[in-house]
Amino acid sequence: MPPAHRLSLYDTTLRDGTQGEGINFSALDKLRIAEKLDAFGMHYIEGGWPGSNPKDAEFFEQAKRLKLHRARLAAFGSTRRANLAAANDPQVGLLLEAATPVVTIFGKSWRLHVTEILGVDPAENRAMITDTVRHLKSHGREVIYDAEHFFDGYKDDPDHALATLTAARDGGADLIVLCDTNGGCMSDEVDAIFRAAAAHLSPAPLGIHTHNDCGLGVANALAAVRVGAVQVQGTINGYGERTGNCNLTTLIPCLQSKMELPVIDDLAALTELSFFVDELANCPHDPRAPFIGSTAFAHKGGVHVHAVQKLARSYEHMDPATVGNRQHILVSELSGQSNVLAKARAFNLNLAKGSPEVIAVLAEIKRLEKDGYEFEAAEASFELLVRRRLGLHEPLFTLQEYHCNYRRTGNRLYETCEATVKLRVGEVNEYTVAEGDGPVNALDAAVRKALRPFYPAIDGIALQDYKVRIIDSHQATAARTRVLIVSSDGHEAWSTVGVSGNIIEASWLALIDGLEYKLASRPAAE
Repeated sequence: MPPAHRLSLYDTTLRDGTQGEGINFSALDKLRIAEKLDAFGMHYIEGGWPGSNPKDAEFFEQAKRLKLHRARLAAFGSTRRANLAAANDPQVGLLLEAATPVVTIFGKSWRLHVTEILGVDPAENRAMITDTVRHLKSHGREVIYDAEHFFDGYKDDPDHALATLTAARDGGADLIVLCDTNGGCMSDEVDAIFRAAAAHLSPAPLGIHTHNDCGLGVANALAAVRVGAVQVQGTINGYGERTGNCNLTTLIPCLQSKMELPVIDDLAALTELSFFVDELANCPHDPRAPFIGSTAFAHKGGVHVHAVQKLARSYEHMDPATVGNRQHILVSELSGQSNVLAKARAFNLNLAKGSPEVIAVLAEIKRLEKDGYEFEAAEASFELLVRRRLGLHEPLFTLQEYHCNYRRTGNRLYETCEATVKLRVGEVNEYTVAEGDGPVNALDAAVRKALRPFYPAIDGIALQDYKVRIIDSHQATAARTRVLIVSSDGHEAWSTVGVSGNIIEASWLALIDGLEYKLASRPAAE
């Protein structure tokens, strides 16, 4: 049975999340993410540490004008310094100046940190906790107390760790959150220690804050929820220091769909939220992320595809649409006819199982993948392959020749790549020359120059990404190269692939597929 208590979600992407390597947000980014989290239905949003840096100072100043409809904004800081009244501590004063309805502070639970890091005795540490919480409460703030390193502290000295919680309760904390700061606990330890803390503080409410150092960030949070946690703290996409925090994009659907705890009204917005935060962080999206990854509901093996086409739940634990995702059929050397038929239907092509066309497409896929092709991330190239096999594709042009060269002077005063392209469009021969920053850029410029009079829509197509993978690397310089190109017209993006023993030829194949995919459906200019 699911827990009967009400559960709140506390997002710390904008503070704890930014401590992760490579994660950086501008003040504007943080404002946009806060608005997105609020629209999603997050209950609490931790904005940062006021005064710790100019960016967070700007965020809290701008945040005073944010119109949040659901979420409560929290400023984060620490207990007062030793032997200094909270009312006189500048850091505590900045927490109040941030003017947020919620203030979250952390204090030391582990005796090791009290004596060796802070250099104070346990009594003064407890006074620091009580005094800071009481001072913030006297100014009308909702106060959340994060018991840093609580689980490690409890394992080291239970009485000391529990006494620090009592200090926070005596100060009037609205919620006390137990933190597995080093992320080293097993789920059974979280269960047992959380129960002990709850019994000690009853009826004071407790929350949970976990890290993912053992890969158990979500599992440990769920363990705490099962034994009474009323709040879970975490980050979108699991951003955070070291290996990250409890991943809310995994936790939320587990709570809502598996434990039947309604925490979010529109769970279908989860995938979009995940991509939005990744985009602002300039981080590649994790394709294997549970629930929201692009491969979370992907099927590659022919037996699997055959089954899910009949009954999706035969190989899917939930409806992908529940979290805003979709089923994804992959094609590879493992594919069967069901894969090809499913993909063809997505392209509005009706093929019959067992038909010569399907068998021919499947044979071609397996031949190409043996040569190093992969179509899983190059659906535009796969669609072109099917259309070519069915005789439904008319090439944009006939290639006669292309050539690339690179020139530079000894003193590097002049350095460029040049490409020439000879091709035939209908009855017209075109010969163009263009320069670029590299051979692919020069080839792209030259072929666009040649096709522009016939296909003016080419100016709306841009290259978004270019990836190179060396395959059969044991062959060193004789290895084959796979190139993946992502193109976009500003409305949609599509991926194409090329493989060759020559990187320029592999790039050319992927480049031309990218243009043909979009332009072949548009009539040439008269």
